[in-house]
Amino acid sequence: MTAHSRRRFLKTMLAGLPAASFLTKYELMAAPEKGRVRIRDVKTMILQGPRTYTLVKVETDSGLYGIAEAYGSPGAGVREQVHHLKPLLIGQDALEIDKICSVVFERHSDGSAHAMMRALSGIEMALWDVAGKILGQPVAILLGGRYRDKVRMYDHSNPRDWHDRASVRDWAQEAKSHPSGFTGHKFGQKHTAPASDPARDAVNRVISPADLRNIRKGYENCREAIGWEHDIMVHCHWEYSFRSSVDLAQAVEPIKPLFLEDPMPTMYNEGWPKLVTMSNVPICTGENWMRRAEAAPFIVNNGCDVLNPDLRNSGGFIENRKMADMADVYFLSMCNHNTGSVVNTMATVQWAAAIRNYMVCETVVGKQDWMDDVILHDGPVVKNGFIEVPTKPGLGIELNPDVVKAHLAAGETWWG
Repeated sequence: MTAHSRRRFLKTMLAGLPAASFLTKYELMAAPEKGRVRIRDVKTMILQGPRTYTLVKVETDSGLYGIAEAYGSPGAGVREQVHHLKPLLIGQDALEIDKICSVVFERHSDGSAHAMMRALSGIEMALWDVAGKILGQPVAILLGGRYRDKVRMYDHSNPRDWHDRASVRDWAQEAKSHPSGFTGHKFGQKHTAPASDPARDAVNRVISPADLRNIRKGYENCREAIGWEHDIMVHCHWEYSFRSSVDLAQAVEPIKPLFLEDPMPTMYNEGWPKLVTMSNVPICTGENWMRRAEAAPFIVNNGCDVLNPDLRNSGGFIENRKMADMADVYFLSMCNHNTGSVVNTMATVQWAAAIRNYMVCETVVGKQDWMDDVILHDGPVVKNGFIEVPTKPGLGIELNPDVVKAHLAAGETWWG
């Protein structure tokens, strides 16, 4: 079939395509190319910054390759699992992404399943980069099409002392004048109750009344300084009891945060729906989910308002797209946890563009330092608090070899 014939075939088929699986269009685009390009090798390379960043490269026998990112810090066992999976991938059709990843995980996962899923997530996204290059389309189009051309991002900036008004004003001024233009900021509680507070216990998951008053006042100072043009997200790390989570939600309610993230331990229990019911602040969770099955009880039981998976944790593009579609049936919103490098950030931007019920993405990118320069780019990566969705094939990015080589972890070389 000639290139002209393939285009005419696809145009005819897609014109009358009903609303079906988001993969239907991809399968039609890929059908004429199936079996032509096979996986030849899988490589890894680790960057070192504030965290470690595990990059994955899938090479094919056509010369085309894809890059993406598996989980980094904490990344114990992730690289080893990538190389453990490699023999199962060599010779596979590079366009059979769903089949490859489903079969590999279901038949070969074991007691180290989480490290394997983190490894497989990076491989899966690298395969989509390959697929985009084979088919001449950005990943967002292959995932069903773009709902948006740019994706909102938020950073982690916060005041040094949120009970000192001068410090809070300085923070607000810096945030408002940041060259990347972020208008969303996530930060956690600064526990400032006196050490003599008799109700304070570092391990019992309870916020003392004194600490609760200080937390409320600190967030109110931040809201007063930053104004209502910027969003604040309240960040937790699964540390509180159900009752303290309710108390925290009520304490921060006056500042109208965009969401309260991960106040309780991550596994689903009946406390999550009760928390959502009792809180006037949207409840967000999900960064530790490994597959959509772990999100399902939160979705069907209204155990959260905002789902927050990390693509490197929970299967890459397809698994998380299925999760997002499930959430959309229940009118829930999607965000992304993302402490990855600019590579994972750009992958997440492609995914987010194709998600109808999407809100905002976390990032460590946008400081206009070496991390932004890990990829080749013209102008700022983050503009006015958004990243524009690349329109080049695949993820739409290329690594900058000089910057990558300057920030490799100890003992690393360029793609091994």
